[in-house]
Amino acid sequence: MCVWGAKVRGSESDTWWRLVSRCWSTCDFATLYCALVHVDVMTTPLPLSRTGDHARRAQAAGFSGLLFTEAGRTAYLNVAAAALAAPGLELSTGVAVAFPRSPFVTAATAWELQEAAGGRFRLGLGTQVKTHVIRRYGVEFDRPGPRLRDYVLAVKACFRAFRTNELDHHGDFYELTFINRQWSPGPIDFPDPKVDIAAVNPWMLKMAGEVADGVHVHPIGEPGYLKRHVVPRVAEGAAFTGRSPDDVSLIVPVMTIVGDTDAERAAEREHLRAMLSFYGSTPNYAFIWDEAGFEGTTARVREKQKAGDFAGMAAQITDDHLAVFTTESTWDGLADALVEKYGGIARRLVLYNANHSPDRFERYGHVARLIEARG
Repeated sequence: MCVWGAKVRGSESDTWWRLVSRCWSTCDFATLYCALVHVDVMTTPLPLSRTGDHARRAQAAGFSGLLFTEAGRTAYLNVAAAALAAPGLELSTGVAVAFPRSPFVTAATAWELQEAAGGRFRLGLGTQVKTHVIRRYGVEFDRPGPRLRDYVLAVKACFRAFRTNELDHHGDFYELTFINRQWSPGPIDFPDPKVDIAAVNPWMLKMAGEVADGVHVHPIGEPGYLKRHVVPRVAEGAAFTGRSPDDVSLIVPVMTIVGDTDAERAAEREHLRAMLSFYGSTPNYAFIWDEAGFEGTTARVREKQKAGDFAGMAAQITDDHLAVFTTESTWDGLADALVEKYGGIARRLVLYNANHSPDRFERYGHVARLIEARG
């Protein structure tokens, strides 16, 4: 558990508790995130020559939008190509790595993407892990939680500066005080982009409630974890800064096993066992498995990982794990199953593995249409 949270004493503590109490007494958390009005599909960035076709296909299939991860290729360039090819499609980075780019560079990029997407772009940011940030990107990773908080506030300060030509951000990590018309993209005819962050542990979730517009929940964020940690911690953070929890969107990736026969679903079960075992190897996520009733999953997966036994890693993910961390259904029942499982919690769903089934992509899009129609 992270212990980066700021200490609150005296009258500040009293104010904080009054805000939290007011939030809990006036908000029905079963309805705060009740409307599943957006169903996106997650994809890794493609060669730019292929991105436009993929965006048009996603739009025609019925998805609200595309959420681009950032791996070997940059998410931002793919968003630009998709925005130009499929006007009206909602586009997100989910998530782009923050620290290797200055807040000003990220803000200027997001500003142009918001303009290109007609106001339908969300900037999703994450810290990545220490090894990648230091050894691959070559930048600092000191106090990543507080650094990301300051980064989000710096990005939003840049958005204001693009409209006002006044930049005045003073944080613990970033100080931005200079802009002029020559180096500003200038105002756009759309609202500022929403800024979302990836968060797992309680401190980060509370911080998201304080300063972000949305939370990218981890792919192993099953409903119990969402109810135990995500919803209350986001509400706590929102109350701390006088916001409503409803101002913070929960963006929840869902892993699905779908087919009309057991044989059809079998291959997806094995694919997701391997995927979940990869996530299961991360020590920081161990508490999610443990609290869901699968204590020791991380230790067992890591033992196999250290031995180079990838099949053994996947074998640690049992059918009971799959029942909690994935949604299994027939095609006709998938929309109902997802609404029943997440409809009282999340506002935006992201179909995590729909893009791994090119021959069934349109069927997933039909499910997205059915869910959105209920919103």
